[in-house]
Amino acid sequence: MEILQNFIVLEGLDGAGTTSQLRRAESHLKDKGIRAFITNEPTDTSEMGHLVRKVLKGEVKTTDLALAYLFCADREDHVNNPCSGIRKHLADKEAVISDRYLFSSLAYQSIGCSFDKVKALNDFPYPSVLIYIDTPVMTCVSRIKTRGAQKEIFEHAQILEKVRANYERSFEGLEKGTHLYRLDGTKSIAELEKEITAILDKEIQL
Repeated sequence: MEILQNFIVLEGLDGAGTTSQLRRAESHLKDKGIRAFITNEPTDTSEMGHLVRKVLKGEVKTTDLALAYLFCADREDHVNNPCSGIRKHLADKEAVISDRYLFSSLAYQSIGCSFDKVKALNDFPYPSVLIYIDTPVMTCVSRIKTRGAQKEIFEHAQILEKVRANYERSFEGLEKGTHLYRLDGTKSIAELEKEITAILDKEIQL
C-alpha cells in the first residue's frame, strides 16, 4: 500500500471533535509558518461531495452501496485531481490535514455494506499519520444533541456503536508506514489540541 508522507488524517465518531481540532491545527501550523492544505471529507469543493452531504442529511435517498460509491468518487477527485488534489498539494511541499478519509468509509459504509466490499472499493493511498479521537458513544450522542442541528443518518447511538467497532477493524489492517495515534476523546478541547499539535510538530517533515 502506498503511503503519502506529510498527509495527516483526523478520525473519530460524529461528535468526537475532529472538525474543531482541524481548525486549531490549521491555526497552529499558520503560526509556525508551515504551509498546509486543510481539507475534509466529504469535500466542500466537488459536486460529488455536495451530493454525499445531501444523502447524509436525508435530503436525497439512495442505496447504501450507491452512497459508498459516491464517497469513493469524491475521494478519487480529492486525492488525484491534477489541479487541487491532495497529491498536488504534497508535491508543492505542503502538509495536508484532512478531517476524515477512507477510514470513515470503512467505519460508516460498512453498516449497510460488507466490510470487505467497502475495503475493496477504497483502494487509495494511506496517510503517514492517523489521529483517532477515541470517544465513548454516549459522550458523542450528548454532544450531538447539544449542537441542536438536524441529525444526519448515522448520528444515533446504536449505529455509532457499530461504527466504533468498524473503526477498530479498519485499524487492524493499517500499513506499517502509517503512524496511529489514539487520543482520549473525553479530554478537553485544549488538552486534545496540545496533544495533536505536538504530533504535528513531530511528524511533519517538509
